[in-house]
Amino acid sequence: MNAAGYAKECVNVYKVVRKSIIDEGIYRLGVERISSSRINKMDWHALDMKINNWLEAVKVAMKTLFFGERFLCDHVFAVSESIRESCFSEISNEAATLLFGFPELVAKSKKPSSPEKMFRALGMYTAISENWVEIESIFSFESTSPVRTQALSSLIKLSESIYTMLSGFESSIQKHSSKALVPGGGVHSLTSNAMDYMSLLADYSNVLTDIISDWPPPEKSSLPESYFDSPDSDDPPAAAISIRFAWLVLVLLCKLDGKAKYYKDVSLSYLFLANNLQHVVFKVRTSNLQYLLGEDWIAKHEAKVGQFAASYERLAWNKVFSSLPENPTAEISPEEAKETLKRFNISFDEASRKQSVCVVADPKLRDEIKVSIGRKITPVYREFYEKHRGSAGGQSRVGVFVRYAPEDVENYLSNLFYGTIDSGSSATTSTTSSRQRHRA
Repeated sequence: MNAAGYAKECVNVYKVVRKSIIDEGIYRLGVERISSSRINKMDWHALDMKINNWLEAVKVAMKTLFFGERFLCDHVFAVSESIRESCFSEISNEAATLLFGFPELVAKSKKPSSPEKMFRALGMYTAISENWVEIESIFSFESTSPVRTQALSSLIKLSESIYTMLSGFESSIQKHSSKALVPGGGVHSLTSNAMDYMSLLADYSNVLTDIISDWPPPEKSSLPESYFDSPDSDDPPAAAISIRFAWLVLVLLCKLDGKAKYYKDVSLSYLFLANNLQHVVFKVRTSNLQYLLGEDWIAKHEAKVGQFAASYERLAWNKVFSSLPENPTAEISPEEAKETLKRFNISFDEASRKQSVCVVADPKLRDEIKVSIGRKITPVYREFYEKHRGSAGGQSRVGVFVRYAPEDVENYLSNLFYGTIDSGSSATTSTTSSRQRHRA
């Protein structure tokens, strides 16, 4: 057609035919022109389906539709760069601008912030940023700059939306006002929800690094200086994302510290802190948060878990510990033996009653606390029991003073921290079984 003098007609026909193919391709991928008002009226389920569809459409459009069209156009009109540019821009600009305009509409929508919206925004941001080299290559002509501009605009709007939602997440932790106590000092729903959220966010750390590095660091003034100890890094962007996640975790820990004060029993408040910090550390260690916060951070907070557990143990069980003599096999009078057993019975009964409701969700921490308590009680009590039970009033009255056999103490301690023990029946059962063994 060029040789016959119909170059203009050839170009026009090519544009019409190929544009119809591109437009139909975009339509078949489920990308349609949509207004911001319509997006605002959609329920989340409908919008979520459109976002999912868009994420799949971008893959096909960039690898096949636009890439193939640019390749074909370059091949057919290899003799003229101006014709190649004219044809490709008129064929592809409208469809590509429509494709890359959708994320901006979602980012600007008035949908309430939610974890679902956050992760969909991150997904769309990732899709554009991962294809950015291809976008610049395929739409490299000056006349296709509106496509690049639209893609960049969507990235900026998504970035602003993600940052706003991240700030909103931090604010939601700080504003959490419920004074409801977790039974048994267990893991608070705020802890589990916040750490689930942050664990998922850590999977997008590369994307978040790009977003957060352009924004100012968090203000330290709202938290005590001792709480802010972020990981060190020689890479400023990497340090920025690490600081942001360290900050979010510390905001959560400060809020949990405040909630612990609602417990009237101080020992239970320490168990609450141990449980919740242990959950935080577990989620960090088992997610990409471990790479952002680092081993030093994990080790430091594991040590804090141990300190909280030790404080719980001291406050909850110290009366039981101190009721037993330092030297359980020392020679003492029958009256002193009776008095020691009486003190032990009273203190162990009281501790049993109070601690029967306690919960430790993490199996490793549960075993560590039980072993630590048992090590301080069982060997000492066993030695004292074997040495002095015979002198505590004679065989007929031994049950009056000896309410627990060492096995009863061991069994009770082994069942701690499940929050299911009935303290009243436990004490009765222990006493009954002890007396039966004594009589036997």
